[in-house]
Amino acid sequence: MVLTVLVLLPAAGLFLRVLQENSKQRDTVQLEQDGVEYLTALGPLITALAESQSSALQGVAAEPASVTAAVARVQSVDDRVGDQLGTRTRWTDLKDKISKLPKATGGEEKVFTAHVEAADLTLELFEAVRANSALKRDPDADISLLQDVVAEQAPTAVTAVSRMSDLANRAAGARRALRPALTVQFGYQAQKANEIVSELTDTLQEAVDDTKSNTLSGNLVSNLDSFRRGIEAANRGANLGGAPDVSTLVTAQSTLQTALSALSGVILKEIAALLDDRSDSLTYRRIEAFALFGVAIALIVVATLWTRGRARDARTGSTEQSGESGRDVSVQVSGPAGGNGPGSPYNGSPYGSVPNYGEAPNYGGGRERSGALR
Repeated sequence: MVLTVLVLLPAAGLFLRVLQENSKQRDTVQLEQDGVEYLTALGPLITALAESQSSALQGVAAEPASVTAAVARVQSVDDRVGDQLGTRTRWTDLKDKISKLPKATGGEEKVFTAHVEAADLTLELFEAVRANSALKRDPDADISLLQDVVAEQAPTAVTAVSRMSDLANRAAGARRALRPALTVQFGYQAQKANEIVSELTDTLQEAVDDTKSNTLSGNLVSNLDSFRRGIEAANRGANLGGAPDVSTLVTAQSTLQTALSALSGVILKEIAALLDDRSDSLTYRRIEAFALFGVAIALIVVATLWTRGRARDARTGSTEQSGESGRDVSVQVSGPAGGNGPGSPYNGSPYGSVPNYGEAPNYGGGRERSGALR
């Protein structure tokens, strides 16, 4: 019994460690899956805010339907996983800021500034989600690279291109005194858009080279081509060093937003599929660990029963041998006590039988008569 316990305790300790590590990894995967769900809702929001900015600068005060729908989707996701991702406070502040956008007054500059602040808060929420969901620290290179694109580079590109387009539109209709400042802002956003797009393209190529997915490369091709065409159109419209072409920029902005939305959707689906595969693998390992631990216990029980059976058989054999040996050496005495039967100690004496007490020895086979009687 003691030996069984000594063997079982280390096995149980090892099993618990494996189970604990497996549970920890499963929790991390679940957190990342929650992050993917949140990012899927945030993507349309950043695009809707870009649309809201352009329409507000054109004098449309009402909130676009796309913003209303995007806010509702994010609210639904935040209600489910906001506590786990630590986004509840950030989202509450952002939602409050978005609700005040239709009420922004005081000219184009204040309207533009209000939308910039809302977009910046949205970008911060993207960063909080990818950090708190552990997507930013994912050990697999492909997931780590893809989340960089969808949670940082793509929304930043959408924001930069939309600001670039709106600044060019503002500069075209602004008073001469305001044009230099607007042109500087436009140039900064154009440079930022080019930089982030270059990073995004390089990151996607690296992800394709390192991915375990068999579908990522094929799914990205068409969307990436559309994205590049939008960037080329934006660069032509920006016409850095000259007067920007507003109409070309507006068209490029719409093309880029559509391409980036489709690209983000593809990337998020690929990340979700990779995480599902990892979750399935961890589930299999968990089942395998339980099975191996059960087999180990069964083997220990069988070994214990077999050992006890062998010990019991050995004791039974020893008892039987002891009984046979005792019958061989026992002394059997027959006849009356002290007689000359086969068990008598005098049986076989060279002097014949020994008479009982009070009897005369019989020499010669009969009683000797005395001389007087003869």
